[in-house]
Amino acid sequence: MKSIFKFSWLLLLPLVLWQCATVNNSETTMEGKTIMEVTTFKINDGVSPSDFSTKDAEIESTFTAKQPGYILRQSGVNEKGEYVVVVFWKSTADADASMQKFMGDASVSDYAAMIDAPSMKMARYGMDQSFTAKDAGFVELMSFDLAKGTDNDAFAALNKKVETEFTSKREGFLQRLTGSDEKGKQVVAVYWKNQSTSDAALEPFMNAPISKAFMEKMDQSSIIMGRYKFLDVSLTNKEKVVALLNSFNTGDKTPISYINPAKYIQHNLSVGDGLAGFGEVMQHAPPQGFSAEVVRAFEDGDYVFTHTVYDFFGPKIGFDIFRFEDGLIVEHWDNLIEVQPKNPSGRTQTDGTAEITDTEKTEANKAVIKGFINDVLLNHQNEKITTYINPTKYLQHNPAVADGLEGFGAAMKYFAENGLVMEYDKLHMVMGEGNFVLSVSEGKFGKGDHTAFYDLFRLEEGQIVEHWDIISTIPPKSEWKNENGKF
Repeated sequence: MKSIFKFSWLLLLPLVLWQCATVNNSETTMEGKTIMEVTTFKINDGVSPSDFSTKDAEIESTFTAKQPGYILRQSGVNEKGEYVVVVFWKSTADADASMQKFMGDASVSDYAAMIDAPSMKMARYGMDQSFTAKDAGFVELMSFDLAKGTDNDAFAALNKKVETEFTSKREGFLQRLTGSDEKGKQVVAVYWKNQSTSDAALEPFMNAPISKAFMEKMDQSSIIMGRYKFLDVSLTNKEKVVALLNSFNTGDKTPISYINPAKYIQHNLSVGDGLAGFGEVMQHAPPQGFSAEVVRAFEDGDYVFTHTVYDFFGPKIGFDIFRFEDGLIVEHWDNLIEVQPKNPSGRTQTDGTAEITDTEKTEANKAVIKGFINDVLLNHQNEKITTYINPTKYLQHNPAVADGLEGFGAAMKYFAENGLVMEYDKLHMVMGEGNFVLSVSEGKFGKGDHTAFYDLFRLEEGQIVEHWDIISTIPPKSEWKNENGKF
């Protein structure tokens, strides 16, 4: 069904672009000028803006930038979630050739399927200047017809005067480009350092006498104004990890490039070291492949950690930790467990809030968790438990434990009565972002099995109010597929 949808979209796309471009297919008045091609659209419901930005950057580098006559491509989005792609070409013929190739190239089908085809509009203009504002983060685009009876030369002079007497004097201004299509429709593109500098100039512009004279020369009913922030194609480490895990669902191979091919230290003891080990696992995927739903993702310095629902040789819940060097993943730890039924309080292993708050309290909250692990779990100072855990609000996601301190106490009593243990022997890592903190510990569980404890805590006002965990047995060394150890 998915492949049929993509094919149908490619059949529809030529018609949409042809309808958009038919008014701009003549070279008689734009010959010899730089062509600015402006396409606006919305993305389909359910498409992640982050995923679209990633795919848009990929299309630029793998398709558009390789076409003859290509000069520059820019993508932006406004506050309503409407997108613009501006491409500068050496000629209309180059722009036409690129469009024809795009319409017939199956490699762009994933990108095309993200776009709401009926919302697309495209226009081309011959520009009198070349683009130079490479540091721009924001653009204003205005197209319009001239008011009836307006002299073209007089308007051109006034148009230039707007730049010299007003726009160029504003803080953050970088460049103002003007042009027209073969029917005389005008375009003005104003490039700014960022949105705040554009915002600061907008009201003074509307009230300036020169601007009022400028606007009077326009057919008011034809004015189309768009203000767009350029997409940030430089992903954060967190976004790279989410894209990597999402690639299990999409099959997109781009996120593999976020792993350092020369240095990838693997701590999942069932996987071989390096990219070779990762590749071997992928080769043994079942026919339906693997899937991953990232429920929570956090970033702490060079580390990113996630809470994910997997279909990985069966349904599983996982905590993953990735370490970055110079923007690439160089090390990975994880803890996995099979999906369990809801706990006595009706909570699952992953439900609950994922909202990150109190980012200014990250280090303080990490200190609270270090204290809790050391005082209560390692040194058994149980009298301090209410110092760390909120006694009136403690939501529990461990599959076997109910909410509150009462639930925690009941679980400990059950362990004691049945000769079972839950011992924390060593705290290895603590990392956090805002109100969420993850701890990684080593110890014994059940009948004394060597165990890795991954505990995720949510804090409010310096106390623990919610807890998720994964407790996983560490296999004997004879079964390890790498020599890096669990921690």
